[in-house]
Amino acid sequence: MSTDENAPQVFHNRFAGAVGPTSADIGRDLCQCLGRSALTRTASASFHQDVQDHTAAGWRRLLTLIDEAAADGRTEFAPFREMSAAERRQVVTLPPTIAKLTAVTRLLLYGTNLVRIPPEIGAMADLQVFEPYTSHRLHWYPYEITRCAKLADSTVSTRALYGNFKFRPPFPALRPVTRADEADFTDLDPGVWGATAVRTCGVCVGPVDRELHQVWLSRRVGTDVLPLLVNACSADCVAALPEPERGYVPTPHTGGPDLVQPVDR
Repeated sequence: MSTDENAPQVFHNRFAGAVGPTSADIGRDLCQCLGRSALTRTASASFHQDVQDHTAAGWRRLLTLIDEAAADGRTEFAPFREMSAAERRQVVTLPPTIAKLTAVTRLLLYGTNLVRIPPEIGAMADLQVFEPYTSHRLHWYPYEITRCAKLADSTVSTRALYGNFKFRPPFPALRPVTRADEADFTDLDPGVWGATAVRTCGVCVGPVDRELHQVWLSRRVGTDVLPLLVNACSADCVAALPEPERGYVPTPHTGGPDLVQPVDR
């Protein structure tokens, strides 16, 4: 049977219905932290400073949805499509209780207002599909996501990522070593550290109580190369990190505007 090669093709939109009902309320904040091309690329970058309001209705709703998903053992978790636009905008991180979602195989975070993902995502042992697509304020991910050994498929908005191959935007500058007498690791400024607290080493899972070592590492997670923030307890743990993805900065690094990145992928 002959076919018309010029006939329009219809593609399935797998993200249809991925967010809650539309309304006059704004569901997320706009972000142009990095620019969108080599021509609009910013000279430097910094972490989002947003701190989660734990009294917000959206946060309380998300906690309930996580408890429900953990209780019924569902395999797909798409909490933001069960929240109003106003509630979605109130959520800038996921709670540590996502560690309870050990049966979830697909995590859908389409079009959210998230600025960070907690390290507890590493406890989602059955996670296979990770879709934070069009969550444009997510510029990086925790190193702990590499513990999701079954994660094989991901969909991220590449241009929103630090160091992405499309136009190599900068990484925020990190402090390579910070002693416990220089900062309270349980009460940190997320605009400086990328977290409000660091208690556990992302490499050895030991306590971070004497020193905090932070580095960036670009690694393939699922089908994407992600900029991963490593919070380590020692220089030995930093030295134990795997090699970065080929075509990216070839060693763990501390970012900053003077970092030299590969020009080509």
